[in-house]
Amino acid sequence: MIKKVLGPPGTGKTTTLLNYVGDYLNKGVPLHRIGYFAFTKKAANEAKERMLQKFPDKHKKDLKYFQTLHSLAFHTLGMSEENVMQDVHYNQIGEKLSIRVNGSSQETCYLESDNEYFQLINKANIKDTSIEEEFDTNEYSRDIDFEVLNTVYRNYMNFKEVNNLKDYTDMIKNFIKEQHKSPQFDVVFIDEAQDLSPIQWKMYDVLKTKTKDMYLAGDDDQAIFAWAGADVKRFIEEKAEHQILQNSRRIPLAVLEQAKIIQSRIQGPRIDKVYYPRVDENGIIVEGKVEKIFTIDSLDFTKGEWLILTRAKYRADEIAKLLKEKNFFFKTRHGKSYNQKLYKAALNWTKLTEGEPIPANECKDMFDFLVQDFDNKTLKDKTFIYLSDLGFDKNLFWFEVFNNADQKECLYIRTMLSNGEKLNQEPKVEISTIHASKGGERENIVLVLDNTRMIRNNINTSIDKADEEHRVWYVGVTRSKQNLYLLSAKKERHGYNL
Repeated sequence: MIKKVLGPPGTGKTTTLLNYVGDYLNKGVPLHRIGYFAFTKKAANEAKERMLQKFPDKHKKDLKYFQTLHSLAFHTLGMSEENVMQDVHYNQIGEKLSIRVNGSSQETCYLESDNEYFQLINKANIKDTSIEEEFDTNEYSRDIDFEVLNTVYRNYMNFKEVNNLKDYTDMIKNFIKEQHKSPQFDVVFIDEAQDLSPIQWKMYDVLKTKTKDMYLAGDDDQAIFAWAGADVKRFIEEKAEHQILQNSRRIPLAVLEQAKIIQSRIQGPRIDKVYYPRVDENGIIVEGKVEKIFTIDSLDFTKGEWLILTRAKYRADEIAKLLKEKNFFFKTRHGKSYNQKLYKAALNWTKLTEGEPIPANECKDMFDFLVQDFDNKTLKDKTFIYLSDLGFDKNLFWFEVFNNADQKECLYIRTMLSNGEKLNQEPKVEISTIHASKGGERENIVLVLDNTRMIRNNINTSIDKADEEHRVWYVGVTRSKQNLYLLSAKKERHGYNL
């Protein structure tokens, strides 16, 4: 039996799958005969935690097969961490070839690269096709040279062979080759299946032969990893019994109506799904709000929780710079908005002025911001440092003595503290790309409608590319639990039309 659980945003796909897991446990199926595979490590760990809450008599060690598909391949093949490509290895390849390569994403296992040659090679591997066939798709710029591509490819393959390393795609391929080693299951669950790549679908085909029942959960309208090789068409076409989850616990009516506008633009194959907006505790539909804005200055970020979503990283960086100039506390993909080294040093200085000693091994950062050189024998042999050891007046504030620190950063931290921000806590404002936000939600969403030239050009090349773009914006819109603010593009003709 194969069942496809179709879950539009906020309808509870994971909850539904875990309820099915409970049904199988109640039938007497042991946990080691249940496979639950999530798309990301974060999602797999969340499923484990929710299982332990739902079944407190179970232990984490019992959830042996609650993991990602890559982890299943890793453990089945008896691999060790030292044989897996890490960020440092990709950096080494990049330095050798003068290519900028960001290491494998710990979340999606899709490799990120700012170099088009590596993008092509990675996509060919994930699609389980040759670099020649991927090159012939004409999805890449005319500047790409096939001979250079071959050189990059040979160096990459040679690096892995010489260092006895496997990347994430190699794990899947080897699992398929050695499928006789795969464990047997009574039931297998695969969450976020719309994001599986062709090589992962081949692994799925192997797992179908190793289990009695199979559940696929996902939403084709939220398939936003086609850029990395994900095969949404396979998810749509896979023959299975359909179960559509119809009640969103997240999306208010106004946001749902906006989402439906985007859905209507998808021209290629899709699974039609009817679902309903969030209702309150009295069963009344939550109306919500969608508002078009032309500047973020009109928004009050001091109230409620906010998620600012952009299509491209450069726009997220611009928004971050603007918020910092206005002394807001927020976080980005780089972490919290302030210099954490400086803030920690400020806290240590405050402790010193209050008479508390600081462990000597925690003082280095603080010393970096002081003009005086304290790397001497007197302090070197001390376990704890007192203010008297440094010779400063206890009435001096950290920003008065940290002369080597960036003074703008000092003023930023001081202003936030004056505004009552709790810098040790999570900020109420986050800036993220739409892709990085998938699975998240907030009361207030600001969707920045700017698009890049490359994306705009790609949309015009095929229906598939246009559909992929519509799905990205659909995901962005449907993160909202209450209010959706559409921030117009700097040049409206260059933005997504909403």
